[in-house]
Amino acid sequence: MQLNERQVELCESSPRDYSDLRALVLNCTLKRSPELSHTQGLIDISRSIMEKNNVSVEVLRPVDQQLAFGVWGDMTEHGWERDDWPAIYEKVKAADILIVTTPIWLGEKSSVCTQVIERLYSTSGDLNEHGQYAYYGRVGGCLITGNEDGAKHCAMNILYSLQHLGYVIPPQADAAWLGEAGPGPSYLDEGSGGPENDFTNRNTTFMTWNLLHMARMLKDADGFPAHGNQRALWDAGCRFDYPNPDYR
Repeated sequence: MQLNERQVELCESSPRDYSDLRALVLNCTLKRSPELSHTQGLIDISRSIMEKNNVSVEVLRPVDQQLAFGVWGDMTEHGWERDDWPAIYEKVKAADILIVTTPIWLGEKSSVCTQVIERLYSTSGDLNEHGQYAYYGRVGGCLITGNEDGAKHCAMNILYSLQHLGYVIPPQADAAWLGEAGPGPSYLDEGSGGPENDFTNRNTTFMTWNLLHMARMLKDADGFPAHGNQRALWDAGCRFDYPNPDYR
């Protein structure tokens, strides 16, 4: 099927400017750099779309860092000699878009991914300039690879966690590739069919654009509306129409 000129124009042009957006991708592979990461292969699709639209994109493998276990912002204050999370947290705060990616092991996201979400949780109580929780006004999504079942289960867990921490989750904010169940080829292995899979490519493309659209809307609106969700004002006694019988 051939596209006409108008269809080509729609595919290759965007009505908005995304050049002031920043994206951070946390590749929660278990493999340290420069070992081949099949999850990185799926990340590269999303990254190429964003970079084509002049979005600044950084991809980071947490496994390359020394992350302490725990749910405090800086675990060196709790007995650990080293904790690289505070530096990663600065990158998280600077990003309009956060994409958490993971392989599947035993039907679950990787142990590294679990640790990353725990560390995101450790700093989620910080407040932004509007008195909201730190991650308000940012957009989250996820990418998943594996050759066993569990993609939707992992996506539900990751996306729930991100929205609970304050991220906005747009429509269809996940994509995945699953190979043949068992010890079959992984995403980038020759003959896997992964890079050619239309379902995965479509979902990855839609996810990327939905993240871009939502991030654009939030940035243009100066973040998520700051009313009824400001922790600083709640602590000061403001109840935002909460039906407190003392105020009848």
